[in-house]
Amino acid sequence: MRKVACYTLGCKVNQYDTEAVLEKFKEAGYEEVDFNEYADVYVVNTCTVTHLSDRKCRQMLRKTKKINPASTLVAMGCYAQIAGDKIKDQVSEIDIIIGTDRRNQIVELIEEFEQGQEEMISVVSNIMDVREFEEMTISHIGERTRVYVKVQEGCNNYCTYCIIPYTRGRIRSRKEDQVFEEVKRLAGLGFKEIILTGIHVLAYGKDLGDTNLIKLLQRVHDIEGIERIRMSSIEPVAITEEFINALRDMPKVCHHFHLSLQSGSDTVLKRMNRKYTTEEYAKSVEALRELWPDVALTTDVIVGFPGETDKEFEETLEFVKRVKLSQIHIFPFSPREGTPAAKMKDQIKPEVKSKREAALVKEERMLRENFIQQFIGTQMEVLFEKHEAGYVAGYTGNYLRVQVAGDETLENTIRQVQIEKQLDEHTLYGKLV
Repeated sequence: MRKVACYTLGCKVNQYDTEAVLEKFKEAGYEEVDFNEYADVYVVNTCTVTHLSDRKCRQMLRKTKKINPASTLVAMGCYAQIAGDKIKDQVSEIDIIIGTDRRNQIVELIEEFEQGQEEMISVVSNIMDVREFEEMTISHIGERTRVYVKVQEGCNNYCTYCIIPYTRGRIRSRKEDQVFEEVKRLAGLGFKEIILTGIHVLAYGKDLGDTNLIKLLQRVHDIEGIERIRMSSIEPVAITEEFINALRDMPKVCHHFHLSLQSGSDTVLKRMNRKYTTEEYAKSVEALRELWPDVALTTDVIVGFPGETDKEFEETLEFVKRVKLSQIHIFPFSPREGTPAAKMKDQIKPEVKSKREAALVKEERMLRENFIQQFIGTQMEVLFEKHEAGYVAGYTGNYLRVQVAGDETLENTIRQVQIEKQLDEHTLYGKLV
């Protein structure tokens, strides 16, 4: 049996794409092995969000031929897409280059290459010309109790710092029936929680014309066996009165949203080409908390965006304190060649970025601690995932990690837990009720 090993860098969408590609290999009779093991085929699903991502991609690509010099090496994904043939000059070991389309042809391309028809195969197309969602599915049983379902590809927003629209192309939505059928399959395999993911999930349906994110949620909500529904990152403009009213009738939707912020300064948001103000963001937070007082609101913030003054950074600090977010992922600005922000004047010095990052990290820890602490002494529903050494850990609907004493029989079950204490900065401890 031929062996394949995959390595994924970057976001949850990339993780989904890798799983879908692995399914193609398994259908063709391949055995999946660890990336550090001997394999006939290595696939690196690349990311290009930062310069560090690019470097890591090249490191992982070069590593493979040291394990098996005769293997077939595939560079796939965003860095492969944006770097084009340049990636072959950077990493001469690459045999096949696939961007962010035609990934469902990967097995056929490997067969073509190994038959010796070409020295190297590149199928990187102009992603801006692609208008159809590339249908790939996941239907095998995973180790976890929750699973990602990709519903959308591409982005039309063109935030000034972001390379993704140039690597993923314009929005393409997966047909509602195809999403429905995949979720039904996954429910039949025992998955209790799904996460609807994509590059710009809020844009779902805009290119189809007869559906939208609310309609998709309502349809998926009716599938028997699915107990929880989450969404990957959405924007504050999604939190309309219509959306809030729809959520009232969908108890399976988790009380957790990753609500994109990026900056707490209106002037910085404008330079970023974000489509909302801080006041609109605050109103979205208020509406969600009015609906669900226990809602967890996580976000991303970029520090050191070009031209960011001390005053603008202080505005961000004050804003996150004001809206009391439960967790913040913090990223120092990294200029990406080809984006408007990379050419902007007043690029911030690395030492200033580091200082601002440290200040925001300090504030984030306090906000996260305050959010977690309020649930000690309460009862919460936990979907348990993993058993280890006499304990089982899982997540609440608002994405708090909870651990209890127990065995593997608790895995993939939802149970009420009395929260007793906090174990560490990410984990609560309790007893089954």
